[in-house]
Amino acid sequence: MRLAIVGATGEVGRMMLKKLEEEGLASAMIDLFASRRSAGKNLDFAGARLEVKELREDSFDKGYDYALFSAGASVSKSFAPIASRKGTVVIDNSSAFRANQEIPLVVPEINGHLIEGYRGIIANPNCSTIQMVISLSGVYKNYGIRTIVVSTYQAVSGAGNKGIAELEDQERGDVTPSVFVRQIHRNVVPVIGDLLDSRFSSEEMKMVNETRKIFGDDSISVWPTTVRVPVIHGHSESVFCETVRSFSLTELRETIERSDHVVYSEEHITPLEIAGSDLVHVSRLRSFDSNRFLLWNVADNIRVGAATNAVRILKTHIGGA
Repeated sequence: MRLAIVGATGEVGRMMLKKLEEEGLASAMIDLFASRRSAGKNLDFAGARLEVKELREDSFDKGYDYALFSAGASVSKSFAPIASRKGTVVIDNSSAFRANQEIPLVVPEINGHLIEGYRGIIANPNCSTIQMVISLSGVYKNYGIRTIVVSTYQAVSGAGNKGIAELEDQERGDVTPSVFVRQIHRNVVPVIGDLLDSRFSSEEMKMVNETRKIFGDDSISVWPTTVRVPVIHGHSESVFCETVRSFSLTELRETIERSDHVVYSEEHITPLEIAGSDLVHVSRLRSFDSNRFLLWNVADNIRVGAATNAVRILKTHIGGA
């Protein structure tokens, strides 16, 4: 198998490389690509040192079975179609293609069947959407979902290496914001992304539109508030959910526990405990009635919310090709 990673030197690109090794795909031929500025760097993979090459229009002439993209929407819009035309299956981590109804938006635990026999570009959802829909996947299947109200507490690594660097600079005393719209050190910032005419942010609308597309259900009402917090790794979410069909709290907990890649705990789970995990961690499940409940949802945003889901898409496609 021939693989390419585009954006290999970024936070998610490096994790994609690590996840491929963890999943036993170290025997694959892998080429790494990034911007001209990052070309020439070396990254470790399965005991070897791989040199990063500059991404160019002819980079995919070599022929790849799969390309994992995590270099931003503008790069994906320019280069993913080129790779696809060369016969490469592209798994794209940016927002470039998620809203395109012709392109599958995939969380394998929920809608992996969409890519069976599929060739072309596959969109990887937003990090905050992925962990939420994974934790609610069994709930949707068993009880249906009418309404979701979600508040996110998103780590600075969601903005990439530059987000981490800004928090660390501010911890050392330079509190001038540039990546985030306000100081993030000892603070929370109640907007992620651009503010739209609706007064929702672009990050919030991703959660609305992507949730509906992944579940294949436009009737779900999603009310998000996305917030940046001074945490390095690990997004947290407070989720209120109203179901179509009634449940008992015991049945609901058992449904969540049976969901793929979800761990339920009576402990109060925080981002510090789950860094490096490929699971979604759910706790604080509670309800006043049989159609509405609340839960706390925490996951490693670089793994679960990006690299791990991308590699799961890859493995799902290999299995169904």
